[in-house]
Amino acid sequence: MAAPIQLSIQNLTKRYKTGDGVSGISLDIARGELVTLLGPSGCGKTTVLRSVGGFLEPDSGDIQIAGKSVLHLPPEKRPTAMVFQSYNLWPHMTVYENLAFGLKIRKQSKEQIREAVDRALRLVRLPGTEKKRPGELSGGQQQRVAVARALLLEPAVLLLDEPFSALDAKLRNELREELREIQSIAKLTMMFVTHDQEEALSLSDRIIVMNRGNIEQSASPQHIYDAPASLFVANFIGRMNMLDGMADEEGIRLNRYRLANPEEMRGEVVVAVRPEDVKWEDPSGPGLAATVKQVMILGHYAEITLLTESGVLRMFLPREEAGQLSGGQAVSLTFSKYKAFAKTSH
Repeated sequence: MAAPIQLSIQNLTKRYKTGDGVSGISLDIARGELVTLLGPSGCGKTTVLRSVGGFLEPDSGDIQIAGKSVLHLPPEKRPTAMVFQSYNLWPHMTVYENLAFGLKIRKQSKEQIREAVDRALRLVRLPGTEKKRPGELSGGQQQRVAVARALLLEPAVLLLDEPFSALDAKLRNELREELREIQSIAKLTMMFVTHDQEEALSLSDRIIVMNRGNIEQSASPQHIYDAPASLFVANFIGRMNMLDGMADEEGIRLNRYRLANPEEMRGEVVVAVRPEDVKWEDPSGPGLAATVKQVMILGHYAEITLLTESGVLRMFLPREEAGQLSGGQAVSLTFSKYKAFAKTSH
């Protein structure tokens, strides 16, 4: 049985004087689902998030949490909690005071507050830091406290606005894993905003790719990676080779290389192919003629740059196999998977 809808955004429009913003955004998030809004800066993802949190007033549309509209409620009255990029902790308060503040406002007893704070600190792996002030903690620890503070409010929807972008790569990975673990233990409904595709692919149950205030695609990370719905999504998610081709009733032509044309496209097309889906054989094969330009060993695999008449192309190979290739060598390339888009589509 499908989980009930926890957050429903219906026809949300919010436009700024600059022309940026979003128009007619509709999306539903199920209870316990972690959904990431992904896209370049200015695409509207933070506008959607802040509208849900009550920090922005939409021009039109509705936002419902557990079936009830929250549009008329100020941020502090909404069943949401927000974790910002800047940790937003009070520097003059201890960790304990920072965490207890929201619970005191809710008139909980001292005993209830102590139990809840202890539980939250254990969950974010920071037991024993109650008496420290934020300035005595590292950036990663401060962000953990910010997550703990949001969890203590037991929100119906937890909102996260690029929470790890100020941290170094190793710490970002660790916190990502921890957040995913916390989310599955607490069965939280989360809306996460990022422009980092790796973060979105590793964290999400579902990714919503946004561009210029619109939703380009909404699907699982695997589906978005394997079957991008538009040229924009193909370009934005993961590494992708883009090659110019021509489509007719006989197939798609990349010079002498013929590809199937299941969508019966016509005219100029762009063939998108991932580096790991490119295979090579000796130059007499029926594939795309190419010359090896560079072989770069990157740990256990190698990245090969090749020159073809349809453009520069990159291929990933296991290190052992890459040893058979060298600069200037002629090869023939075939694709195990590809996706074609009309040249005019974005």
